Amino acid sequence: EKIIKNGFAYEVNGSVYFDLEKYVESNPYGKLSGRVVEDLLAGTRKLEAQQEKKSPLDFALWKKANPGHIMQWPSPWSDGFPGWHLECSVMSSKYLGTPFDIHGGGLDLLFPHHECEIAQSRAANNTDPVKYWMHNNLITINGQKMGKSLGNFITLEQLFTGNHDLLEEAYSPMTIRFFILQSHYRGTLDFSNKALKGSRKGFIKLMNGLRVLGKIVMSRNVMSKSKKRHDIRHDISKLDREINQICDACYEAMNDDFNTAKAIAALFDLLKKINGFYQGSLDLSQISKITFGKIKDTYRTFVNDILGLTEEKPDSFDDMLSLLLNIYWEAKQNKNYDKVDEIRAQMKKQGIVLKDLKDGVDWAYEE
Repeated sequence: EKIIKNGFAYEVNGSVYFDLEKYVESNPYGKLSGRVVEDLLAGTRKLEAQQEKKSPLDFALWKKANPGHIMQWPSPWSDGFPGWHLECSVMSSKYLGTPFDIHGGGLDLLFPHHECEIAQSRAANNTDPVKYWMHNNLITINGQKMGKSLGNFITLEQLFTGNHDLLEEAYSPMTIRFFILQSHYRGTLDFSNKALKGSRKGFIKLMNGLRVLGKIVMSRNVMSKSKKRHDIRHDISKLDREINQICDACYEAMNDDFNTAKAIAALFDLLKKINGFYQGSLDLSQISKITFGKIKDTYRTFVNDILGLTEEKPDSFDDMLSLLLNIYWEAKQNKNYDKVDEIRAQMKKQGIVLKDLKDGVDWAYEE
């Protein structure tokens, strides 16, 4: 009704159509796809079903339903149903307001669907409905477009259970999430067992990094050395600068059109520094307390909060593992090496590697 009142729609035989040629007299069209109305008109041809429309480019806002149609609701024009484009604009404006921040969708919806959403929303409210449009690219399977007709369609449930002919094994939700994040959302995403296995290793490395980060403590002695060095030289070390550049690179990547692939690459660079401090190849006294805090904040924020990656383990996991580590340590102290080897082998089957330290034992997910 608002669009009709503003002069951008018309009713014919119980159906309502958007008047695109009238709209472009005073409004832009094709801002997402770069399509030009004149070029579109030149490439169209008359079809029987389009005879009641003023122009073949006009699209339905309301369609009169045939007697046997499954969708029928009363309206001022006929018993019928809303047009495909109109459904989305109505739902988004109802729940998110006008305008709202981000509209997602597949690249195949960019034209005509999203262009039509913009046009009808501007026609009704005289403003763009969305601030940012994000279009994800297509998914392929071993280089071939995913589709039911090709027999290579895989659901999330099948990925999680491994119940599909194209899958060699099951893959966890976090592995799938990490796999998707390794590509820019506007790039093609190609599923393969090799890529999924690689993603699982990458995900495990990031999780091990969280564990290691929690074990690194900047002691007062180290903090004192670091503070003294910085106070005297009035500058930051080369290592300080390297780490700060890596942390900044994480944010720069996300500010660059949500480039999660670049952000993850920077996180792995940061992980090398974290492992270096944990293993002793890098000296904590060479960086400031502020830089150490930035490492922890950046790594945890990006892994957990921004990328949404979390450890996949039962609630009782920590208690059970702590008990096994104590048994392992006692067996080693008592030189019961058969028991030591048995526990190591059983843990390895669960994807956990034990690491002997000078004063105890630690563990990590097997990569």
